[in-house]
Amino acid sequence: MKKIAYTIIVLFLIVLLAILAMRRSDIPLEELKRTYTNEHSKFIKIDGMDVHYQDEGTGIPLVLIHGVGSSLNTWDGWAGQLKNDFRIIRLDLPGFALTGPHPNKDYSIDFYASFMKTFLDTLQIDSCYMAGNSLGGYITWNVAAAYPDFVKRMILLDAAGYPLEDTIPYVFTVAQSSIVPLFNKMTPRFLVAQILNEVYGDDSKVTDEIVDRYYYHALREGNRDAFLSVVKTLDFKDYQKLKTIETPALLMWGEKDKWIDLKQAKRFNKDLPHSELIVYPGVGHIPMEELPIETARDAKRFLLGLSDTL
Repeated sequence: MKKIAYTIIVLFLIVLLAILAMRRSDIPLEELKRTYTNEHSKFIKIDGMDVHYQDEGTGIPLVLIHGVGSSLNTWDGWAGQLKNDFRIIRLDLPGFALTGPHPNKDYSIDFYASFMKTFLDTLQIDSCYMAGNSLGGYITWNVAAAYPDFVKRMILLDAAGYPLEDTIPYVFTVAQSSIVPLFNKMTPRFLVAQILNEVYGDDSKVTDEIVDRYYYHALREGNRDAFLSVVKTLDFKDYQKLKTIETPALLMWGEKDKWIDLKQAKRFNKDLPHSELIVYPGVGHIPMEELPIETARDAKRFLLGLSDTL
């Protein structure tokens, strides 16, 4: 009997030590700023948040919107390739990266669409091109639906919008489970690396620098709680609006996307009246990170209306 009790105590201590070992404290915003801001970084006050964005280049504004758990840095490749042809504006969405959580914890799609319009109105932009990945794609087409004359052309990269049926991301399942309280305290780096290996088609491209960026941004104060709130808020019930959008659209999709599979790309292509689809073999959920030069080249051709767009 004593031996059984002793074994139980040892196992309990092992589990406790494992939990303590995975506990991660928040990282102060000022510390993150030192690494993840540059000469193009600016902060603007909207809805009680200091919204981090970068603004560079000249030409028609091209607004770039990242996905869940990401940051404006996901567009680094595009910014480098396209800043000579467009004014590149990209931001950390409320709930993520340096911008951090919304004071009222509102992460509905209606909020995000309204927020983007307010953000761009504040920058005195009266029309633009817009591109979004995943959640950012969901926001992009909702902005186009809500403000038809504002978005002149849009690019949707592995965009969200339809209910996830066959491919529900593992991290979303975890976020909606009973272990949520632990997630807010325990965010081991290996978990972030595993998620990135899942969203890249070629996980050999997932460098330590990329893992660190996602990992440290996730540890910004309030972001873990915001991530959970965003995941719980997404319901994808308004997809019928897609059929009303007249904005010309280019769909870019990774053939090996495990989060939003190619069937949904084809559904977008059918429902959007003026859309074309490019599929990238061997690429996962974030084509602009995994294949920045080719996807930026295709984006430029589409946005400038060149004859060999597709």
